[in-house]
Amino acid sequence: MVEDKRSDQAPVSVGDTVECEVEQIMPYGAFVRLSTGQRAMIHISELSYSYVKKVEDVLEVGKKVTAKVIKIDEKNRIDLSLKKMEERPPVAPSAPKETEDNFEKKLSNFLKISDQKIADLNSKLNNAKASKKRSKRSK
Repeated sequence: MVEDKRSDQAPVSVGDTVECEVEQIMPYGAFVRLSTGQRAMIHISELSYSYVKKVEDVLEVGKKVTAKVIKIDEKNRIDLSLKKMEERPPVAPSAPKETEDNFEKKLSNFLKISDQKIADLNSKLNNAKASKKRSKRSK
């Protein structure tokens, strides 16, 4: 995200693959130095397709990595991605419609069971109140 201002830099553009070295690790990502001398950032969400709890689990200061330029904003800050260099993991073969139907069935079943439990509780409460009233009348 941060870029040093130098006139001798070869400009990088979105989609380029660049070599860089990790300079600083933060909780939200890592700042790297490109081979052109520019600084860039790799956000934690761009480290891998799998879950990354801490940046240190993937990168360490001084490590050289190859990344893809995914964004250059109006302030010439460069964002990189390591996960764009990986192959995307295969998506689960289940169709969304099946999952939706399965959810609908589970929800419907839950509502039936819930309604039955509420009806049972109300019936027990009403019976308990009625028996108390009867016992008071008989005294």
